[in-house]
Amino acid sequence: MGRLRVAFMGTPEFAATALAAVAAEHDVVCVYSQPPRPAGRGYKLVPSAVQAKAEALGIPVRCPASLKSPEEQAAFADLGLDAAVVAAYGLILPKPILDAPRLGCVNIHASLLPRWRGAAPIQRAILAGDAETGVTIMQMDAGLDTGDMLKIGRLPIGPATTAADLHDALADLGARLAVETLAEMAAGTAIRTPQPAEGVTYAHKIDKTEARIDWTRSAAEVSAQVRGLSPFPGAWCDLGGERIKVLNAAVEPGTGAPGTALDEALKVACGEGAVRLTRLQRAGAKPVDAKGFLNGRAVPAGTAFA
Repeated sequence: MGRLRVAFMGTPEFAATALAAVAAEHDVVCVYSQPPRPAGRGYKLVPSAVQAKAEALGIPVRCPASLKSPEEQAAFADLGLDAAVVAAYGLILPKPILDAPRLGCVNIHASLLPRWRGAAPIQRAILAGDAETGVTIMQMDAGLDTGDMLKIGRLPIGPATTAADLHDALADLGARLAVETLAEMAAGTAIRTPQPAEGVTYAHKIDKTEARIDWTRSAAEVSAQVRGLSPFPGAWCDLGGERIKVLNAAVEPGTGAPGTALDEALKVACGEGAVRLTRLQRAGAKPVDAKGFLNGRAVPAGTAFA
């Protein structure tokens, strides 16, 4: 089918997985990523996961703060691309960028479009209690995740699935589907399907104010909140004046005053039903399972979680 001349545009680990897969099958001539950010105690500039992967693969990297200038757009056009692959890049692509590659720009989006357009589709799918999600490979246009669909892959969301679990599974799926889509584009067999007008939802960016657990909600909602925000920012509660992150929680039967421990093994009553806290993290400590947490701190029945 022939190798395509491709630019890859992405920033986090989710996108780095796809970059490695695409680079194995096609000629990735340039990578675009967000500029390095200060991190750690010394605020040293740290490259994004995509930049680090590109440098390891020997691919040139560009980190413009914007793609709006005529100079940046001309530099992109001068690459002589067949296609561009975009995954969680973080910059809006102006029309001259979208139009520059011969076959256009395709996006790896971590949802079943048109559900969960926007910034946080993985977390929002879990928070909403969705039974499944997936990846849509989309031909990009000027709208927010509104382009025609080229390929769709589906994944179930299980009762213990966290955002971290789903992230990794969707990254692998997205990488595979992106490679398949490029092969079809090279062969001229790719089929574009407009997104349905019905079922549009928006995955707004996660706000840290959403992280405090409200025990008056149902057990299913509390479990979804915990799993959807795990590991970051991490759902949390107050236990005897100490802020505790809860990183996984399973729904169980049980009744009691919301936020009350129903046994000595971290079963907590909710507004409807109960949850078993199965993975937790104390401030300044590493995440541990329930047994490890209880080894350091007993939680008798009747203890109040706030």
